[in-house]
Amino acid sequence: MTKSTPPSLKFLFATLLVPLATIVAGLPSRTDAAEARSTLVIVIDGLRPDYITRELMPNLHGLGEAGVVAEAHHSVFPTVTRVNSPSIATGAYPRTHGLMHNTIYLPDVSPNLIDTAEAEALLKVESATGGKLLTAVSIGELLAQAGKKVLVVGSGSTGASLLLNHKKFAESGLLNSRGFVRPESLQARARDVLGPFPTAAYPNRVANRWAIDAYLEIGLKEIRPDLTLMWITDPDGTAHRHGPGAPETNQALRFVDEEIGRLLSTLAQRGLRDRVNVIVTADHGFSTHGGPFNVNALLTARGLADGVRVVGGGQIYVQKGGDEKIRAIVRVVQASEWAGAIFTRATAPGSRDGFVPGSLSFDAIEYQHPRAADILVDSNWSHGANKHGYPGMTTSGGVAGHGTSSPYDIRIRLIASGPDFKRGSKSSVPSGNIDIAPTLCHLFGLKPAPSMSGRVLTELLRDGPASDSIRAGRTVHRATTSWEGGRYEVELHKVRVGTTDYVEFTQTKR
Repeated sequence: MTKSTPPSLKFLFATLLVPLATIVAGLPSRTDAAEARSTLVIVIDGLRPDYITRELMPNLHGLGEAGVVAEAHHSVFPTVTRVNSPSIATGAYPRTHGLMHNTIYLPDVSPNLIDTAEAEALLKVESATGGKLLTAVSIGELLAQAGKKVLVVGSGSTGASLLLNHKKFAESGLLNSRGFVRPESLQARARDVLGPFPTAAYPNRVANRWAIDAYLEIGLKEIRPDLTLMWITDPDGTAHRHGPGAPETNQALRFVDEEIGRLLSTLAQRGLRDRVNVIVTADHGFSTHGGPFNVNALLTARGLADGVRVVGGGQIYVQKGGDEKIRAIVRVVQASEWAGAIFTRATAPGSRDGFVPGSLSFDAIEYQHPRAADILVDSNWSHGANKHGYPGMTTSGGVAGHGTSSPYDIRIRLIASGPDFKRGSKSSVPSGNIDIAPTLCHLFGLKPAPSMSGRVLTELLRDGPASDSIRAGRTVHRATTSWEGGRYEVELHKVRVGTTDYVEFTQTKR
């Protein structure tokens, strides 16, 4: 799909109403109804909002038309898969769940970097930390304790699937197309019913079909889960290689949409459509890359690399030199045009200012966990469009990706349809991936865990309030610094609904 005009971003800056009163308490309990219902949450990896059109994804677009669409939904920053997978599962930010990025460094566990894409690596962390892979309670744990069944199905990384429900006692089944199946007794059944595990491809059509079949043929027919958490790997894998709007990416989107349509029609054929709540969202958006972002090269060139470990591109662990070294590194990064927002520990608990002048604090982005690096460096971004007309450029290397605090990486959609949700409705109330677990708790009549920071998405529920009755407040926080011949300023834009905060974007000026 070639686009002549980039999509408007006016929705990013629209003025919203907001205070959230005692709405949740006033809603009827779903406990009785939930006994006869199940819920399916589908995460479509890297699904930008502007992909969901009648032309490109008619089935998903139609699901939104029939149900309710949260048009101001937010990914959790850093906008990467294995931050958002646990945020979806726990209803918490990284400051609470402790999974800080796609690649992590836990020196107490291993001297080597840990690739969270691999479930086996994560299970080693779980073992080495005494069950503290995540430092927050997941929806799977709560449901298991309530006697409910939770199924995870995925065509993406084994790590993303595991993080949706990582506690062995809480799982009724985990089926990942890359051969990771739990419990082991389910391995043979998966092969008998679904055939051999598919080889990953771009687009990943066969693996995505395998995941849908796993839900339809093993999940619904044999396990009969109360909650299914499903991860679909495209368009992310294909878009990383070809970029938003490329023919290959559009083909991947059409294949995914075909599978969504097949799933919905099968539910209808089996008489289940009015008994299954279907929630579809993304882990993050997507941007075109084209910059020289390279922290390692910069620190080496400036003689600052000794005693420093750079993880996953922008996480900087300073092992020698202390605060003086941290300040020196931040100063040289601030002077680099490719660098966007920079984060350090807060000047005081709760402060949005980082202790290094011109930096934002980890507290400001809900990132203040003992596992956090000393410095977090983001790529710079712009509204520029790629050759296919899709806006959103960053200075990260490679063809395309995500992970930044650009609105194109943060802003996503959530679509919900089913017996517990409104029909033919749209909501402009800010929401986020941290709200999914608390909302699931409400659907199942459970009290959210104290570690959950998200809120119940009452405005989407069938018996909930009108979205225009819920108010939201926006804030902008600036951090600045200057030096002879230069100046650096960063703005952090956030929005709040009730007591829940969402990062909208950051913007850097020099």
